[in-house]
Amino acid sequence: MGRLIVISLHIEQLVRNYRTPAKKKIVSTENNLNPFKHLKEDLPAGLVVFLVALPLCLGIALASGAPLFAGLISGVLGGLIVATLSSSPLGVSGPAAGLAVIVLNAITELGSFEVFLVAVIIAGILQLVMGFAKAGIIAYFFPSSVIHGMLAGIGVIIFLKQIPHALGYDKVPEGDFSFHQSDGHNTFEELFFILNYISPGVLIVSVISLILLIAWETSFFKKFKFTKLVQGPLVVVVVGIVLNKVFAGSSNLAISADHLVKVPVPDSLGAFIGNFSLPDFTALSNPAVYTTGIVIAVVASLETLLCVEASDKLDKLKRITPTNRELKAQGVGNIIAGFIGGLPVTQVIVRSSANHQSGGKTKASAITHGVLLLLSVLVIPGVLNLIPLGVLAAILLVVGFKLAKPELFIKMYHDGMEQFVPFTVTVLGIVFTDLLTGIAMGMTVAIFVILKNNFRVPFKMLKENLEGKHDIRIVLSEDVTFLNKASILKALEQIPDGTSVEIDASQTRFIHFDVIEIVENFLISTESRNIKVGVIDLYEHKQDSPIQHFRLARNKLKQEQQA
Repeated sequence: MGRLIVISLHIEQLVRNYRTPAKKKIVSTENNLNPFKHLKEDLPAGLVVFLVALPLCLGIALASGAPLFAGLISGVLGGLIVATLSSSPLGVSGPAAGLAVIVLNAITELGSFEVFLVAVIIAGILQLVMGFAKAGIIAYFFPSSVIHGMLAGIGVIIFLKQIPHALGYDKVPEGDFSFHQSDGHNTFEELFFILNYISPGVLIVSVISLILLIAWETSFFKKFKFTKLVQGPLVVVVVGIVLNKVFAGSSNLAISADHLVKVPVPDSLGAFIGNFSLPDFTALSNPAVYTTGIVIAVVASLETLLCVEASDKLDKLKRITPTNRELKAQGVGNIIAGFIGGLPVTQVIVRSSANHQSGGKTKASAITHGVLLLLSVLVIPGVLNLIPLGVLAAILLVVGFKLAKPELFIKMYHDGMEQFVPFTVTVLGIVFTDLLTGIAMGMTVAIFVILKNNFRVPFKMLKENLEGKHDIRIVLSEDVTFLNKASILKALEQIPDGTSVEIDASQTRFIHFDVIEIVENFLISTESRNIKVGVIDLYEHKQDSPIQHFRLARNKLKQEQQA
């Protein structure tokens, strides 16, 4: 009985593992569902997404230093244009909190919002090019642990950020998801600071709304048919408006305008048209405009691709979004946004997750939310301005909790430290910095885990009867890279003197030069260690392979030494 050492070297196999599902994912799904057959689920879901998106569009515009109407324009475009062109079943697009700082700095540096719009158009064109260049494959290289961490981190952020709004402290606008806030406090400091600024009326509205939303999800309420026809968020919006009117006559409970939705209300058609801004194309001679466009295209595309992966994981039907088509849809949306005065558009996880949790089935729900945004601005802006922010805070508190359920943390822990550590780092990174930084931190840890696993000896020690010909057999995997040097070197050093060894490379496609050097050095050392070595197909590779180059160079060196 001999010992069998099987060295399975697979760092580059990881890349192929990502590529393989990518080929499957590129298949257009249109998501196997007819949008018109699921309107009974999509219309209510679109209404909920609309209620969530409305304050976010306004808040992100405010945080970006742009006109409030620009946020609404992008929300409408995300629903009507991007959702129509996209094939994402649950994804919802609109202005993104992750771009707020970039937009704010860009408007300041470029000198005007109209010049900034030119950069948005350039970003859209670049996204179109990226879509046709099939750059969407980047989305498939993010580990599942990081994507789950992104969802949970966003959930924690949403929950923490909505607590002040639920209590009646609205100094920080909706859509400000960064740890260091515009009011000078961080996320956790704000929770203590708000205790001195509680609005009794807003607090009552928030508590009642939260109770209704939770009750609507219970099995008791689900027995009634009306709960299926009327969504909980719509109920709490109506209740909130009624309570706002009732409290108006009380000096203690009256809800001030600062705690209500603030949709721009044009007093004429001309005033409405005046809310649109046109790009200043004289800025095309300014190099800074192109730099800004590139930055927006890269960041917006990355955030979109991450949200696509996340929203696909939320989908119970496990449909897969064609990412290249998504980039094209986003590109068209941003080109139009630049021409009519909107903020940059991306797919956003807050609205997408609200869509999922509200029962959305197809992209019809995202389109519905865009239609409702447009109609609300045109027809009922005054009614929307009666909605207390506490109502919307209650809706988002439920959304945040569902994204970051304790069960998710427990599941990731039971999946092992290799999943739990990148997951946790991503969550903490998002909470204490911002979305993209948190994801970068999670990716760094995930890559470190991969490298650590490949640094350890990746082989199995098995006993095998090889008819006395060999005591040890080393079978190399299909791809052997320089990252496997330490494992191979350690395995070869541990081979006892006086042993027969067989090195089998019959299944190997690629071997890095550094690994060949280690094997060659081992072959030289076997003479002094009384080790008999047999080699199978180690040099049977195509002429331009690193192995063949090394062999030719070594033979030439031997010939020169003998001469």
